Amino acid sequence: MRTIGVISTCFHDKFGIPRQPGLVRQATGIIKIHDEDFLRRALFRLDEFSHLWLVFWFHETGSKDWKPSIRPPRLGGKERVGVLASRSPHRPNPLGLSVVKLEKVDLTAEGGPEIHVSGVDLLDQTPIVDIKPYIAYADIVENSVSGWADEKPISVPVQFSDEALLHLGEMSRHLESGESPIRATQSATDLKLLVEGILTQDPRPAAQKTKFAFGDPESIGKQFGFTLYDWDIRWQIASAGFLVTEVIRMGTKPKVKSSDAQK
Repeated sequence: MRTIGVISTCFHDKFGIPRQPGLVRQATGIIKIHDEDFLRRALFRLDEFSHLWLVFWFHETGSKDWKPSIRPPRLGGKERVGVLASRSPHRPNPLGLSVVKLEKVDLTAEGGPEIHVSGVDLLDQTPIVDIKPYIAYADIVENSVSGWADEKPISVPVQFSDEALLHLGEMSRHLESGESPIRATQSATDLKLLVEGILTQDPRPAAQKTKFAFGDPESIGKQFGFTLYDWDIRWQIASAGFLVTEVIRMGTKPKVKSSDAQK
């Protein structure tokens, strides 16, 4: 088995990645297909479809230490289910499957064809193994049952400080200017919706949700952070939901690490 390309996304750290595809439509990605004539010809008429299935490789997870059962965050990290009854990345074989929206196919891009997609839930530089078109009449299953994951997660209200909104505008200009090693064309409004979409799902691990629960006065003000492109998004627990406090270019201030107790 070989890869056919690599996807570039805004997620440079596993913390903060949406737990399912399509939940945050502003999360975009560009699949760079290997610059080979056979693969270029294999994309013929792909642009006629609105959505795609991506088969990818969990390149930073591996399958060496997988366990037969896991504690999914959806169950508060307290109940166990079989790993094959979950979407955990720690699997017998580290393959993932996501459905994404197709935005554009560029067969003439420098260095190889590019496929622009949105609604991604993949880490930056994830290897792509295969692409299949989403076909509604076959892929939509009516009256399906989603087992222990049948209920939608609760949405958390998200607010932004004036400083954070100002810095989102700076972030947008930086990403468009070419100064950043990452080229992106998301407006400040899109970036705000992207951050809001990520945080409204409460990306914290189950242990953090228990330790710093909503409604607990001692939780208010506890700070967290995640990486988006080459920027650090700082946020904290407020009286009603989350408050984004700062948006900082990486390297300008010490990063709030995922290993910190408050993250």
